[in-house]
Amino acid sequence: MEKSSSIEHPVLDLIKKRRSVRAFSSEPIEADKINSLFEATRWAPSSSNEQPWVYIYATRNQSELWDKLFEPLNDSNKVWVKDAPLLILSLARKTFSVYGSMNEHAMYDLGGANSFLSLQAVEFGMQVRQMAGFNSGKVVQNLNIPDTYEVGVYIAVGYPGDPSNLPDKLKQREIAPRERFLQQEFVMNRTF
Repeated sequence: MEKSSSIEHPVLDLIKKRRSVRAFSSEPIEADKINSLFEATRWAPSSSNEQPWVYIYATRNQSELWDKLFEPLNDSNKVWVKDAPLLILSLARKTFSVYGSMNEHAMYDLGGANSFLSLQAVEFGMQVRQMAGFNSGKVVQNLNIPDTYEVGVYIAVGYPGDPSNLPDKLKQREIAPRERFLQQEFVMNRTF
């Protein structure tokens, strides 16, 4: 499958500037900006306007909650997440609050809300890295998550830092150009 690191068609500057970084500055994130990140999620579209997302977050200075969030991460993520000033766990409510039936689109909606959060972070000069590398059982246990929620992804947020502070293997990945599949690889104007 063919990839390219150049943007082939016009897109928003926020999309051009978005990266999934691992090198974060230790600079704390202001409370009003944290509130704005979650405000952006409020305005994401969702099935039946259900807004099934729930977020648990901690800043580095909230050590007890930070540790409960941090501990379930895979060691390969802990290496760099330790420097992020904000760590978020995203969750989705499994059932519709109005109908009581299963919301089969809750995780899709959560992904959309996470994208809004990511773009809002870029607007503030920050970056976000979403992670699936963690022990779900430990997450549920550490944070007392009820069975009515499905664990989504972790999100590390912060101002970009110095890639030279990362281990060599990660440093190379951090400074490499972003590559994406060309549209011809995933967009079809025909049936299969």
